[in-house]
Amino acid sequence: MNRFFESLRPFIRGVVNRAWLVLFIAALFAAAGGYYASFLKIDTDFSKLIPEDYPSYQALERVRNTVGGEGSDLAVGIVSPSFEANKAFAEELIPKALKLKGEGYNKPYLRTVEYERDTQFMEENALYFATDKELDDIKDYLQDEIEQAKLEANPFYTDFSEEDESTNESGVTIGELDSVYQQLVGKEYPISDDSTTMTLRFFPEGSQTNISFINNLYEDFEELLATMEPSMYHPEMEITLAGRLMRRSIQVEAIRGDVAKTFGVGASAVILLVIFYFLYKSYSARAGSRFSWKILITELARMPVLALVITIPLLMSLAWTFGMAYLMVGNLNIMTSTLALLLFGLGVDFGVHFYGRYSEERGMDKSIIDAAEISFLSTGQAVAVGALTTSTALLVLTFADFKGFSEFGLIAGIGILFAVVAMIVVMPALLSIFEKYGLLNLNKAGGFEGEATVRNKRMPAAKSILMVSVLAVVASLIMLPTVSFEYNFSKLEPKYPEYEAKDDIVDRVSSSRMGSNPAYIVVDTPEEAVKVAEAVREKARKDTISPTIKQVQTLQERFPLQKEEKQNRLENIAEIRELLNSQYLSNENSEELTRLRRAAQTREPISPEQVPDYLKDTFTTQSGEIGMFVMIYPSVGLSDGRKSIAFADDVGTINTDDGEVYHAGSTSLIAAEMLRLMQEESPYMVVAVFIIVALIMVLYFRSLKWAALALIPLVVGLLWMLLSVELFGPRLNFFNLVVLPAMLGIGNDDGIHLVHRYRERGKGSMMKVLRSTGEHCTIASLTTMIGFFGLLFSFHPGLRSIGQLAVIGAVTTLMAALLFLPALIQWIEDLGAKKQAEGKS
Repeated sequence: MNRFFESLRPFIRGVVNRAWLVLFIAALFAAAGGYYASFLKIDTDFSKLIPEDYPSYQALERVRNTVGGEGSDLAVGIVSPSFEANKAFAEELIPKALKLKGEGYNKPYLRTVEYERDTQFMEENALYFATDKELDDIKDYLQDEIEQAKLEANPFYTDFSEEDESTNESGVTIGELDSVYQQLVGKEYPISDDSTTMTLRFFPEGSQTNISFINNLYEDFEELLATMEPSMYHPEMEITLAGRLMRRSIQVEAIRGDVAKTFGVGASAVILLVIFYFLYKSYSARAGSRFSWKILITELARMPVLALVITIPLLMSLAWTFGMAYLMVGNLNIMTSTLALLLFGLGVDFGVHFYGRYSEERGMDKSIIDAAEISFLSTGQAVAVGALTTSTALLVLTFADFKGFSEFGLIAGIGILFAVVAMIVVMPALLSIFEKYGLLNLNKAGGFEGEATVRNKRMPAAKSILMVSVLAVVASLIMLPTVSFEYNFSKLEPKYPEYEAKDDIVDRVSSSRMGSNPAYIVVDTPEEAVKVAEAVREKARKDTISPTIKQVQTLQERFPLQKEEKQNRLENIAEIRELLNSQYLSNENSEELTRLRRAAQTREPISPEQVPDYLKDTFTTQSGEIGMFVMIYPSVGLSDGRKSIAFADDVGTINTDDGEVYHAGSTSLIAAEMLRLMQEESPYMVVAVFIIVALIMVLYFRSLKWAALALIPLVVGLLWMLLSVELFGPRLNFFNLVVLPAMLGIGNDDGIHLVHRYRERGKGSMMKVLRSTGEHCTIASLTTMIGFFGLLFSFHPGLRSIGQLAVIGAVTTLMAALLFLPALIQWIEDLGAKKQAEGKS
């Protein structure tokens, strides 16, 4: 590395001598990068974070292309005291809404709507649409009721049981039967219990992940509502727009605003911190211990110039980085959306070290070109090695299948390299221009004090600091196996109070779509759906240890298509009629039995044309085909990552008896896949990154001893970070797990700079090194913390947890660098001095 940098002496001199040319070329590339970066968008679709060749991804894409999504809707809440007014408004709105077409779209936005049900038809034929299992449950229930009636008819019968009356011996409850009936029949109109709210749920034709499509849909829908003047139908009528499509749009817009806000606040704080630090250093060098208004005003006057020296290279590097990001990955994901602020904070680190060393050299009356050359060959080399280490560590993540890791590592790794180029090439050019034109004066009168002004001292309390630090390391190692992981996805989801208030209104009316969070298996023929459904049920029957499958549904099971199936369905219904007409039940007129008698009236097969649309729509593809997929409903809450993984294990891959393999698709299965990927890959990523970092240290220092010393702050700092996480939080989770391998690269810089400078100065110089390089490391670490600190104010709990963990890591690695490492070096020096003294005696 030394030889390489020595060969670059003519280059850095050329940069200073041809500063305007260097600046022009850099600006040209920045303009090109900024142009491409302007096309970047934030894609919150989690499915894009796993490779496209994964079966779960391909299955979800097939679901989206065939089914049209997983229930994402545009919901319209119509609220007024008059049901008739609500109905009139809905019936005028629906045809207009279904014809609504945006500019540039070939077909209408919306495909179908949940509205009116033919409840009379369903009340008289509900059992025809019940599954065979549901019919068997009804027969078991009625047979048990008959047996009970027979017993009660015996005058000597005494009931000693304390069983719940709602459950009979078959285990089938009235509630379960009523739930099935309500799903099939429901209400004639989608209204609340008090009839004051009517909710229409429209389902889109186009992409449910395209934010432009969603925004255009809602904008055009709002214009349509405005033209209809709801108050004309009823003076108190209010219309509320909500739906899952709106939530997706709000999430993306909120993250965009969040990223912009945190970047603005964080970047400003970073720049102010660096400027005031260098202001303090320069003022102290010129004024010493006395106070001088003249010097203070002079230093304040050059603050804008100093801001330009720092920010211009940084902004150029960001333009290069995100222009390249667009060309390489196309869009940012929810994790990489935070990288602008992170790279700004890390890029400033390099500038702090380079500018600090340059100012010190100028303070010792070196010429501009000599100061730039010395800074480039010495501090520039350490900066480059630190950046190379960080970049390599991050680029290792690109080998991960999980794109949250790979794209984060790719963009951040490239960004680090661009940042160091900007700081050790563009910054010297800027410094040369500003000094030559008198905008900046860093000669002996205006530079920083050199290290020579600080006397060699022994680090105080080194042994005590070392003992306490070692105890903290031991505690970290003991607590390491207990570090926990946050599996609850709901705790990582942001809250949107304004949206949730709207959602509460439309949710006064539940959707007729059965269940929630189903997984879909798309098939090629209706016959395949039956085979797949049976294979899923067989798998569920065999799983007695950790069952996760609640229900499997196909249209074929609710609506028999084959002649034999139709006849079997009619025979089952006939058996139920016979049971209902039993002498023991004929006089029973409970609400449940009355409803069953009416629902069992079907005596002839029902044609497809007679099937109500709302039932067909649930099983209809976007192209109008019926019965071409299977829906599998979970029996566990999928907000728990462990249960989500278990459900994915059960339904992700289904093998039928004839050897065919089918894959289920849903966003819940994708979330499980991502979590599994992260858990599997993160240990390998951490180990690989550490090995790469260690190898670079050995190659740079050409000594195992010096490389080990440089690695100590990193290892100790990360152990302390994990100890802090376990004691105080936040827990490791789906989002912040990316911080672990990233911190291996980021947290190593301080150790490199301190050991590099200590090695230059020699024994007894640690306090002197801390006074100069240690200060620069502190400021650089603070800028990194601030870069992440902005995320602490993020509305998104997942992004906030990234900031929390990273700030803790930056603090602990800095403490390890400024306390543990110097104390250890001082202890080694004392031990060597003691042995030397004993040898002489």
